[in-house]
Parts: sequence; structure tokens; C-alpha cells
Amino acid sequence: MTARPASKRWLNAAGTLACAALLGYAYYAQFRLHLDPCPLCIFERLGVTALGLVFLAAAVHDPGRVGARIYALLIAATALIGTAVAARHVWIQHLPADRVPSCGPGLAYLLETFPLSRTLRMVLTGSGECARVSWRFLGLSMPEWVLLWFVALGSAGFVHNWRARGG
Repeated sequence: MTARPASKRWLNAAGTLACAALLGYAYYAQFRLHLDPCPLCIFERLGVTALGLVFLAAAVHDPGRVGARIYALLIAATALIGTAVAARHVWIQHLPADRVPSCGPGLAYLLETFPLSRTLRMVLTGSGECARVSWRFLGLSMPEWVLLWFVALGSAGFVHNWRARGG
């Protein structure tokens, strides 16, 4: 007797639930552990949200082969953008102390004061608060975990949707 592979609908639903769990823990860390997110953390949350929404759309739609491949590409693109933001954050956290950028204004101030394109550029440059590591699990900081999750979910979502058979 051979094991039947899980359907792409259930795998996409699992991706949605994984993203929801990541966001749930981020809000737990913020409101219960009092770990305020830096601007890059907020962008990482937006990336996890976007990835979860693509997984959700793929699960609800449950398309045929061509549609599944389109979702595979959307999942990969979303995960790659999130991976880039998280990798930038990890890079800033590993800079020597004398090379860390100075702390800047909060994201709310930037959004109120500057055009979106400039705000994005300033946030992705990073600031001193993004270099602070105030939480670790198994030796990895939160941005390092987020980076691993983007790679894992993006890879799994891409492979399972790309290989999926119709409806």
C-alpha cells in the first residue's frame, strides 16, 4: 500500500496556518513579552502576511495545473522579497558595533513625513534599533528565524504547487 500525497489545497492551508502562527507569536512577543518591533520587523510581518494571503488564495481557489504553477511563482516571489528583508535585518544585526547605523525615527513618523518610496529606502537601510538583539531561541535571533521560515515556506510552497496535478 502506497501513501497518497497530501493535496495541494491542504498543503496551502498548512502554509496559511504557519504564517498565522508566526504572526501570532510576533504579536505575543510584542504585547506579552514587551519586545517592540523595529521598522524591519514590521516589514517582515508584512511579508509573512502577504505570504499567508497567497497561500490562503491558493488553498481557497485550489486551481488546476496552470493556476497552481502561477501560485507557485507568487509564493516564491513573495517569499524571496521577505527573505531579502529578513536577510538585510540579519546582516545589520551582525555588523560590528562601530558600523551599526544610528537610530532613526519610528515607522509611523516616517510614513507621515516622507513619501512612501523614501520611507521604504530609509527603512531598508536599517537603523540602530534594528541591530539590537533582545530575543533568541536555540541561539538564533527573531530575524534569523523569520529568514529560515521564509526560505522553508517559500521552497515548500513553490515545489508543492509547481508539481501539483490538476484540480
